[in-house]
Amino acid sequence: MRVTFLGTGSAMPTGDRVQTGILLEDDEPLLVDCGSGVLHRLARTNRGYEGVETVLLTHHHLDHVSDLMALLKARWLAGEETLEVVGPAGTEDLVDGLLDVHDYLQGRVDLTVREVGADEPFSVAGFDVRAFETRHSMPCLAYRFDDRFVFSGDSEAFRDLTEFADEAAVLAHDCSFPDGIDVSNHPTPATLGEALAGRDIGRVYLTHLYPHTHGEHGDMLDSIAESYDGDVRIADDMLSLTIE
Repeated sequence: MRVTFLGTGSAMPTGDRVQTGILLEDDEPLLVDCGSGVLHRLARTNRGYEGVETVLLTHHHLDHVSDLMALLKARWLAGEETLEVVGPAGTEDLVDGLLDVHDYLQGRVDLTVREVGADEPFSVAGFDVRAFETRHSMPCLAYRFDDRFVFSGDSEAFRDLTEFADEAAVLAHDCSFPDGIDVSNHPTPATLGEALAGRDIGRVYLTHLYPHTHGEHGDMLDSIAESYDGDVRIADDMLSLTIE
């Protein structure tokens, strides 16, 4: 599996970090989330937006879906004929609402929408996936792709979520703010370290980084290390890694 962090930023993107999007490649490619700027990052990959016909959404906040219609339009203009959007409950209403606003995009591609939940495993773009409900300000799902890769989506850090990720090769986890910021619905390094303590995860990448984390990366990693002795790194846009 090839994992490429297209966007590692947040609802406040920076020049270095666009909003959330991760490209997974195995037999088929899968785009997980599609925030602002992700379409441009996707165009820099070998797959391009022409090669990605399936999007899996963690939730429906704007910084995770704002390039969705832009992706549909780009694929239509490039002569591609299909797009599948998969996500939690409400995804069909989300897509219908976006198409109501951008009504000229209706019927341009063969669009299918599928809703999934945390109750049973499912398959998407050739990946076998399990979902887990996170703690966020709206319904959000974390996803586990076999024992190789887990993405937390947006969430507070808590033990049940890190148990869901236990023994995975790579975990990409929301770590939006440094310690000292009073925040809910997202973790700080201290709370994430506590939630990770004792877990056996090959490597953890911190993502969904707000501008508040600029210049704080070293302290953030040190804070996590007070509770968790595993390999933790900061994700950057266009970082790509292979998981066997």
